[in-house]
Amino acid sequence: MKNQLNMSSSPLLPAILTLTLLSFTLSANAQVCSEGFSKLAQQKNISDCKRLRTLGAEFAWNLHSNGSNSNYTVVDILFGVILNAPQGWIAWGVNPGKRPEMIGTKAIIAVKNSDGRWVVDTYNITKETRNGCILLRSELKIVLCKSIEQEVEGMSTMSVRLSLPTEEYNVTKLNHVWQVGYDIEDGHPLRHPRTLRNVDSTEVINLTDRKGPSTGQYRSYLRSIHGVLNIIGWGTLLPFGIIIARYFRVFPFQCDPSWFYLHIGCQLTGFLVGTAGWAIGLSLGHSSRYYTFHHHRTFAILIFIFSTVQMLAFRLKPKVTDDYRKYWNMYHHFLGYGLLAIIVINIFKGIHILEGGDAWKWGYIGVLAFLGAIAFGLEVFTWIRFFRLKQRKKNHGAKKGPNQKETVEPPKDKDVFLIQG
Repeated sequence: MKNQLNMSSSPLLPAILTLTLLSFTLSANAQVCSEGFSKLAQQKNISDCKRLRTLGAEFAWNLHSNGSNSNYTVVDILFGVILNAPQGWIAWGVNPGKRPEMIGTKAIIAVKNSDGRWVVDTYNITKETRNGCILLRSELKIVLCKSIEQEVEGMSTMSVRLSLPTEEYNVTKLNHVWQVGYDIEDGHPLRHPRTLRNVDSTEVINLTDRKGPSTGQYRSYLRSIHGVLNIIGWGTLLPFGIIIARYFRVFPFQCDPSWFYLHIGCQLTGFLVGTAGWAIGLSLGHSSRYYTFHHHRTFAILIFIFSTVQMLAFRLKPKVTDDYRKYWNMYHHFLGYGLLAIIVINIFKGIHILEGGDAWKWGYIGVLAFLGAIAFGLEVFTWIRFFRLKQRKKNHGAKKGPNQKETVEPPKDKDVFLIQG
């Protein structure tokens, strides 16, 4: 009786992987402030505190009633971030515009000179700054006082008191921006690094809620969804489908036709899920006017093109009787395995770009280890069974004697749809 594959558990792997990776992404917003930063905030009578979602920054605040004058809201701010350099700058600010972005931000920047001396001043971020002009100091009426604070647990901190006009700043939906840079010139801060962590250092925060819930980070979440879909589609389902076709089609297990349906299901699902992630990546790349990851984008385009070619093999493959069928099979297999190598490389490139940390990296290493262990075990079993069958045929031929010829029926070249990319 032919072995049958259990197809009911096939959707479980992508579902579990999706929930696991998304939990890694969302857990970053649930972290509380470090002990040292919290103690410093308490010393300054600031009660509310949260860990910001990028750059390892921490943020504490406290709202004050302004008596009978309801036209202004007084806010005490404590901001801290690690500056891993002998010189550089840290910044925090608010934006009265419609979106939390760099242009239009009223910023308080603390500059650390090479001699270790700190200078804190106010700046108005304009379009000229983005175009490369030197950022010059400017007076901000909303800033009542500012100071650099002590370093706690390797984190540089500064405190600010603001008086925000209620007509321009809504403390329930406050656009705030934070940043870290390492280049200065004559005491002036220069452009910050252009990594995703730096670009995403903005949010809309509700200061009236002690937890400081934030919104407006759809682009960051889209990047996480982009990564999860690509890991599941290109990086998990496609290799799993290849394993099924290699070991369950004819040898060492013949599970016909179950292998075919499960193989097609994995490959088609992986292609559709990966294409969805690829489309989100194209959208994100189109919206990123100021930075592009060229190698990651090029590999992604190659993956989509070659995987589409592999999927079209169902219609374009030659017949079994065609003389060039064996050459087509060689191209089909080599392209599939080469495509897998590009997929793995590009997934790790994407994890590095996202700066997802050890959770993403080791999560996908675990997926590869799991698939590799299955493939290695089946490969060892295949060779063991091959040598046993060979030895059995040899012994059977010896029993027949030298004058008896053994007739061997040639294997049938089945017309198999094998997608390996």
